Amino acid sequence: MKYRTTPAFDRDYRRLAAPHRAAFRTAVAQFNLCAEAAAVGRDNPWAHGLRVKAVRGTARVWEMTWSMDDPDGRATWEWVDIDGEPGVLWRRIGDHAIFRRA
Repeated sequence: MKYRTTPAFDRDYRRLAAPHRAAFRTAVAQFNLCAEAAAVGRDNPWAHGLRVKAVRGTARVWEMTWSMDDPDGRATWEWVDIDGEPGVLWRRIGDHAIFRRA
């Protein structure tokens, strides 16, 4: 799955502790397989452990929660077109506070 990141995501990612970054990279490997299945229209492609759902009150932003431990692990993203193919734009990453920060 092709992806891009926002400047906010890049800043958030750099602020994460190394174990938190490692947990995200592990989750993204599974996320990519699921996203590829979603992009071709497969029903219910998201692994339960990723907790993928639309962000309430938005038309296009989604969230993935891969950890509910301290710190919880969440990332927001949206579907975009990258070189004529479905891709992911990673918007924010961190804990639940990413929903409160602009």
